[in-house]
Amino acid sequence: MRAPRVRLSDVAQLAKTSTKTASRVVNGDPRVSQATRERVQQAVIELDYQPDPLARSLRSGTDDTIGVVVDEVSDPFFASVIGEIERMALDRDITVIVASTRRLAERERTVLDGLAHRRIAGLILSSVTEDHASLRSARYPIVFIDREATGLTADAVLVDDRAGARMAVEHLLSHGHRRIAYVGDRLGLATVRNRLAGYRDALAAAGVTAPDEYVVHMELDGQDGDHDAVGQLLALDPQPTAIFCANTRSSLRALPVMHRTDNTHIAFVSFGDFAMADTLAPAVSVVNHSPRLIGQLAAERLFRRLGGEDLAPERIFAPLEIVARGSGELTP
Repeated sequence: MRAPRVRLSDVAQLAKTSTKTASRVVNGDPRVSQATRERVQQAVIELDYQPDPLARSLRSGTDDTIGVVVDEVSDPFFASVIGEIERMALDRDITVIVASTRRLAERERTVLDGLAHRRIAGLILSSVTEDHASLRSARYPIVFIDREATGLTADAVLVDDRAGARMAVEHLLSHGHRRIAYVGDRLGLATVRNRLAGYRDALAAAGVTAPDEYVVHMELDGQDGDHDAVGQLLALDPQPTAIFCANTRSSLRALPVMHRTDNTHIAFVSFGDFAMADTLAPAVSVVNHSPRLIGQLAAERLFRRLGGEDLAPERIFAPLEIVARGSGELTP
């Protein structure tokens, strides 16, 4: 069995110093005391540490830095994606700059301009704009996540949003539900539009028509109006017997209202998992699309390009699965 590769963090731990300081020693930076330098050099020998060639290659003309730009770093989905990318970058002695767009196209342009001036080596991007032709002149590789590029040929790590939503609604239908509501964001993103389309696909295939009031679009800033919208949905007559939430943001706004108003008898499926979903009563059933795997696939693709591999642009789809925990299996 192949032994695991020694990481720079292993060297730093043995030398009782930080990874950043160990990196300075390995790369010949004079801004380190002699005693610390000797400890790091001894650790390098003892562990037989071999510097990653990718990190070495980045030093010719760019910073040892990649950018990661997402909607919001506090979003549970993107937080997990970022965590995995940072873990893999640390193993390669590469710095990660993370920025959020708050789903504002103008902010995205500002963030990307700033990263370009920082001479980043590569970019992982979840974009909120509909046209990426301006990125054709970028001098670094780009991997898109969650949404693919338009007007630009680039790698993308995606999930089949329409199929995942259809899967969730079919799961509710299989447990006898016909009054199934949809709760999601405004329709500004293709991701949102595709999940709503999947919801409607599943209902149409089952010969079910949902009234307009069963489709709730929340504001993106999470204001109190979101709670009112969910409350109004729950107050309808007839009340929906099941709810499909199109992302974790929506789930985290809808579930507290359901619990506070004693409506936990309504079946519930979330597109995307989140912390403590399995501790609620009933535990929340989800369409799992593994943000850690998405982060891993995106980082691997970017690092292969930074390492000099000549790869044809590819759309990579992460698998989807229903995780049945109880809320999605309630019957009408």
